[in-house]
This record gives sequence, C-alpha cells and structure tokens, in this order.
Amino acid sequence: MITPIVVQFPLKGEWLSPNTPGTKIPSHGTNQLGTTYAYDFIQVDWNRAGLPAYRASPLQYLFCGIPLNEYYCWGQKIYAPCNGTVVAAEDGYEERARTNLFSDFLNAYKNARYFDPAKDDARSIAGNHIIIECGESVYAALCHLQSGSIQVSVGQKVRKGDFIGRIGHSGNSFAPHLHFQLMDSCDITVANGLPCAFEEYEVYRNGKWHTIKNGIPASQDRIRFLG
Repeated sequence: MITPIVVQFPLKGEWLSPNTPGTKIPSHGTNQLGTTYAYDFIQVDWNRAGLPAYRASPLQYLFCGIPLNEYYCWGQKIYAPCNGTVVAAEDGYEERARTNLFSDFLNAYKNARYFDPAKDDARSIAGNHIIIECGESVYAALCHLQSGSIQVSVGQKVRKGDFIGRIGHSGNSFAPHLHFQLMDSCDITVANGLPCAFEEYEVYRNGKWHTIKNGIPASQDRIRFLG
C-alpha cells in the first residue's frame, strides 16, 4: 500500500465526507482527473433523518430545488492544507443559483461522457478552483469554490491554515461541497491522484469526540476540526 501524504484538514467545524478513499478506492468511481483518492466534504444536520445538507425539506429539493444559501456549507471558509505556492487560482465561473436534481444530473452526465480536456474548459468540471504546489510533484486541488471568493493569486506563497476561499457550487457539482485531492501534476486533466491523510481531526463515536492522527475519514464518520 502506498504511504499517504499527510496534510492539514482544509476546513473548520463539523463535516461529513460522503465520497472518501477511507471507504472505497477510487473514491469517485474513476481514476480520471486525479480523483482516485479525492474527498468530498459537506455539512449536514445530524439530528434530522437522512442527514440533509440543507435547511429546506426533501420535497422542495426534489421538485423546486434549493437556493444555495439554504445549504449549511455554502460560503464556509477553506484553508490551505499545506505550505506551498499557488499555481492556479481560477475564479469567476458562475454558480447555478440553486440545486436542481434533474439539471445537475444532466450536467454531471454530460461532463462525464463528453468532457474533452484538449478543448473544454477545466472549470466545467472543477469550477472555481485553487491548486497549491505542496512539494515536489505534489499538488493540492480545492474545487467547486464560490464565485468571487478566492483570496489568493498565482505565484503567491501560502502557509498551512491560511484562508484561501469559500465553498461553492461551481462546475460539475450536485450541491455545494468542497472537493479536495492531492495529485502529481498541476494539470487536473492529466494528473494522477495521490493518497492523502489528515494530520489531526476528531471523530464522534459513542457520545464522545476522539482525536485521530494521520487519519483517513470513512464515509459515515462525523468529523470535527477546530484548528
């Protein structure tokens, strides 16, 4: 087994990772676009049945869609997971104003089937995104950011824990979330995914928070990082 690269958790507060290499590899069902060991992070209401990621009712989601500001994680701050240099900071890609099960599914299907890296804009997949060079042939990609939220520019040096942007719903996104991955190239269209663990976070089990060191969250874990 490849030893994972350890970085800092890129968010603060409580989170759920519905797609994670802690449960399956490849975590997103494909090795393309560097996603082999990628994570998705959302916030949910732990006290509601089904753990919804939004304040509205499931019926509203199915029939009308949900405005982005009804999602718990939309607009939440994202932090640099490592010391490094920003090599990409793509902003200005418009977010859809609300989620819609039918149109978001069609968008995902179209991108999965017809995306051509030779001619298509990578933002149609990654949305607004930041890529940080963390080390030799190690790049951290943080995708689907809120339009206008990116705080860094290409060539800028960042330190672990710096505020760099906010969670959004841009690109190939079913709902507001952070897509996070490590990869071996700054070009998402050709990159291979790299295994990644987080240097410290907490997991809620049996009524208590337990500290995890150099861990890989599973899809059912209630994760907390306070920074």
